Amino acid sequence: MELDALILSRLQFAFVVAFHILFPAFTIGLASFLAVCEGLWLRTGRDVFKRLYLHWVKIFALAFAMGVVSGVVMSYQFGTNWSIFADKTGSVLGPLLGYEVLTAFFLEATFLGVMLFGWSRVGRRLHFVATCAVAVGTSISAFWILSANSWMQTPAGFAIDPQSGNFYATNWREVIFTASFAPRYVHMMLAAYVTTAAVVLAAGAWQTVNKRSSDPTRWQMRMAAGTLAALMPLQIWAGHWSGEVAHEHQPAKIAAMEGWCETRAVQGTVLFAWPAENDCGLSGVVVPNTSPILFASATHDLQGLDYFDNSAPGRERPPLWMVFYAFRIMVGAGIGMLALGFWGVWKWRSGDIDRPGLFHWAAIPGGALGFIAVLTGWITAEVGRQPWTVYGYLSTADSVAPVSAGAVATSLLVFMIVYAIVFTAGVVYMARIATRGFDDEPPHGKHRAPGSPLGSVDEPAQMPGDIVAAE
Repeated sequence: MELDALILSRLQFAFVVAFHILFPAFTIGLASFLAVCEGLWLRTGRDVFKRLYLHWVKIFALAFAMGVVSGVVMSYQFGTNWSIFADKTGSVLGPLLGYEVLTAFFLEATFLGVMLFGWSRVGRRLHFVATCAVAVGTSISAFWILSANSWMQTPAGFAIDPQSGNFYATNWREVIFTASFAPRYVHMMLAAYVTTAAVVLAAGAWQTVNKRSSDPTRWQMRMAAGTLAALMPLQIWAGHWSGEVAHEHQPAKIAAMEGWCETRAVQGTVLFAWPAENDCGLSGVVVPNTSPILFASATHDLQGLDYFDNSAPGRERPPLWMVFYAFRIMVGAGIGMLALGFWGVWKWRSGDIDRPGLFHWAAIPGGALGFIAVLTGWITAEVGRQPWTVYGYLSTADSVAPVSAGAVATSLLVFMIVYAIVFTAGVVYMARIATRGFDDEPPHGKHRAPGSPLGSVDEPAQMPGDIVAAE
C-alpha cells in the first residue's frame, strides 16, 4: 500500500481523533458522577460524598483541559488536510459545530470556574447548580458532535448545488435528527457513563489491594459497580438498535461487521474468522440462523460481501478486517464491563467489596475496557463508512486537500512525538491522583503555593476543615 497524501491524511486524522475521544468519553461521565456525589452530599449531609467530589474534580479538571486542547487540534485538520471536505460540507456542518460552541462551550466555560474554585465563594446550592450545568454542557456538546457525525453517516435534509457541488441544508430538522442520530447518541452517552464507571471502579480496586481503602473508596466502588450493572444491559440494547439502523441505511458496514460472505435470506453469526483463499476472503466459526433474532425487522435478503464487490455505485465494500475485528473487540469489552458490574454488585451485597481478592485484580485492568470499547466502536463506525465521508455522496478521495505526502507525514510525526510526551504525562499524573487514596499526601514532597495553577492538586482529598462551603 502506497502511503500517499490520502492515506497519510486519514492516518493523521484517526490518530488525533483517537486521542481526543478518550477525554470526552471520560469527562462526560465524570461530570455526571460529580453532580451525583454533590447532590448526595447536599441531600444526606454525609462527608464521604464531599470527599469523593473533591477527589475526582481534580482529575476532571485535567481531563477536561486535555480534551479541549486535543479538540482544537482536531478541528484544524479540516483546514489543513481536508479543506475540500470543509468547503463542500461547510454550509451544513459549520452551523452544527457553531451551535456546539454557543450552547455547550459557553455553558461549560461559564460554570467551570465556579465548579472548580467556588467552594468558599458561593453557596452550596449555587455550586451544585454549577456542577450540574457543566454536566449538562458536556451532554449538549456530545449532542451536536453526534448530530454532525450522524449526518455524515446517514445524510438527509440537504441538496447539492449542481455547479459547485457544495452541500446546503433544505431542512434543518432532518439534518440534525437523521435516521442514525438517536441510537448513536444514546449509545455514545451510555458509553461515556460506563467508561467512567470502569475507571472509578479500577481506582477503588487499586486502593483496596494496596491497603489504601477508606469509606470513600468503598462508596465509589459500590456506585461504579452499580452503574455498570444497571447501564450495560441498556448499552447492549442501544448497540443493537444502532446496528438495526445501520443495516437499513449502511448494509455494507453490517456485512463487514458480521462477516457475511454471501447474500442470504437467513444469516448466521461469525464468532471468529481468519483469511482464506475464497471469493469472500475469510473463513470462520459460525453460529447458524441467528439473523431472525438479531435483525428481526429485515424484510428482504441480507446482503453479504459478495454483493459489495466495488463493481458499481452503491456496491462499495469497506475494509473488511479492521471493521470485523474492531466490532468484536468492542463487544468483548462490553461483556467484560457487564461481568465486572454484576460481580461487583454481588461483592457489595455480600459485604466483601473492601476485601482484596480476585475481583479487585480483575477490576484494575478492567478500567481500560471502556476506552477500548469507545475506540473500537468508533473504528467500526468510521472505517465501516468507507470509502465515503458523506455516505453515498462524497468520497474520501474527493475530500482530501491538495497537500503533499511529505508535508502530511512531517506533521503526523510531530503530532505523534508531542502527543506521546504531553498526553502520556497528563494521563500518568491523573492515574497517580486517582489511585493514591483519600488519606494520602500528594505524591511529591514539595507543596505549591495556594492559588497557583496546580496548587489545588496538592490539597488532601478530605478538604481542610477551614475551607467549607458557604451557606
